[in-house]
Amino acid sequence: MTSPTSRSLAHLRDAGWTVAIVEHWNHYAKVKQDLFGFGDLLCVRAGIPPMLVQTTTQDNAAKRVAKILAEPRAETWLRSGCSIVVHGWAKRGGRGERKTWSVSERDVMVEEFKKRESA
Repeated sequence: MTSPTSRSLAHLRDAGWTVAIVEHWNHYAKVKQDLFGFGDLLCVRAGIPPMLVQTTTQDNAAKRVAKILAEPRAETWLRSGCSIVVHGWAKRGGRGERKTWSVSERDVMVEEFKKRESA
């Protein structure tokens, strides 16, 4: 089985992005650490602002969005003109059909941080 990160790498590269993995394994803490606390992949493409992607399964996508909205550096990233996207991967296919991986892409918007503050 391939990981959500490897599926997102292939998906983004096929779409013309230059992509780098920016999460790393912290040997001492025994955990994976994301760039700025929320980024798994850094994506760049000529003429488009940089994008950080958080990649996960579809079942965990809402939790990842909540994690991003709780991270002050994510709001700073968005206010600098960059973007954040959450990739949620799931196997799809009807009964009797071949199941294939598909991605749901969810943009995180700076306005969502204002909603969180007022709630």
